[in-house]
Amino acid sequence: MSRLETRIGRLRLKNPVIAAAGEHMIDAAGIRSAILAGAGAVVGKSTNESEAAKDQLTRAEYVALDCDWRPVSWGPEAPPVTVLTRSGLSPLGFSDWLAQCVAMDRFAREHDCLYVPSLILAAPEPAIQMARAVEAAGLKVLEFNIGTPYASQAAKGAVATELSPERVGMLARMMVEAIDIPVWVKITGQSERVPDLAAAAFAAGADSVVMAGRALGMLPDLETMAPVLHTSCGIGGWWNLPLTCHWLASTRAALGPQPALIGINGATNGADVARMILAGASGVGLASEVMLRGWPVLTEAIAALEAYCAEKGLCVAELVGRAADSRRRFAEMPQLDAQWRAFIPAPLPGAIKETEHD
Repeated sequence: MSRLETRIGRLRLKNPVIAAAGEHMIDAAGIRSAILAGAGAVVGKSTNESEAAKDQLTRAEYVALDCDWRPVSWGPEAPPVTVLTRSGLSPLGFSDWLAQCVAMDRFAREHDCLYVPSLILAAPEPAIQMARAVEAAGLKVLEFNIGTPYASQAAKGAVATELSPERVGMLARMMVEAIDIPVWVKITGQSERVPDLAAAAFAAGADSVVMAGRALGMLPDLETMAPVLHTSCGIGGWWNLPLTCHWLASTRAALGPQPALIGINGATNGADVARMILAGASGVGLASEVMLRGWPVLTEAIAALEAYCAEKGLCVAELVGRAADSRRRFAEMPQLDAQWRAFIPAPLPGAIKETEHD
C-alpha cells in the first residue's frame, strides 16, 4: 500500500490531493491536466438544470487581492492572495456535460484517478433525474453540492446554500435513496452549525461530507467607493485554512473518526494538505490556488505531502485527525502567570499616574 493512499467512504484514492471544481475544470483539457498532474481525485465543474445558473458564468469575474486588499496580477507570480469571485456553472447542456464526464472518467481510470461529477441543487426532482443519469452512465461517485456561497445573490432557484440541518438531511437522503453510487455532500461554511450539517448528511447515508464552501464577502473600493466587482462575492484564501481545520476537528469530535471528511477552502500547498489531514480530513481539495498558479500546484502538493510523511515515518491514514484528537478546550489549558501582559503595547507617556485610583 502506498504511503499516500487514503479512503473516502467506499472508495480508495491513490493520494488525498483532490483537484476541486472551478472554471479551470470546465474544459476537457483542464480536467486532463489535473489528472496528469497526479491528483488522487478530480471534480469536474458542476451543473444543474437552471439556465440562470449557467448564465452566471457569462457574468463571472475574478480578482486576486494582496494583504492590503489591492488587486494583483493573476498568475503564478502573485503573492499569497485573497480571491474574490463571481462564479457560474458549466456552460454545457446536460447531455454534453454527461458525455464529457464519461470520457474524463475513462481517462482518469487510466491514471488511477477518481473522476467526480458534481451536481449543484436547483430543484430536487431534476437533481434526482440527473443523478440517476450519472449512475446509469457508469460514473463511480457523485458530489452533491448544496453549499454554494452564491444563493442569496444569484437568480432565485439557480443554486442552493442550505443552512438547516433538517433540510440538509432531507436532501442528502433524497439523493442517497435515488442512486447506489457513493454520494459526497458539499456543505456551506456560512454557518455556526457546520458539524450539525455534516451530521445530518452522514445520518442520511452520505459517504463523505465536503466542508466547507466559501463565505460571501464584500470589499469597498476606496477610489470608486463602490464594491470591488460591484457586488458581494465568494471569498477565500490561505487565511481560511484555520477555519476549515476548526470545522474538520469539531466535526470529528462530534461524530467520531469513522465518517470520511474532505477539507476544502484554504489549502494552497502540500503543507496545508497535511494540516487539514491532521485536523481530520481524509482528502483535501485545492481549487483557487490551481486556477491562479497552474497545474504544478497539484504535483508539488503531492510531492511535499510525500516528503512530510517520509520525514515523520507515517502514512496518510496514520495522520488523519491527530491534531483534532489532541485538541483541548480553554478550561483544560494550564494557568499562566499574567502572560497576557507580554502581548500588549507599552503605555503612552503620561498614561501611568504615580498612584492609580481607577
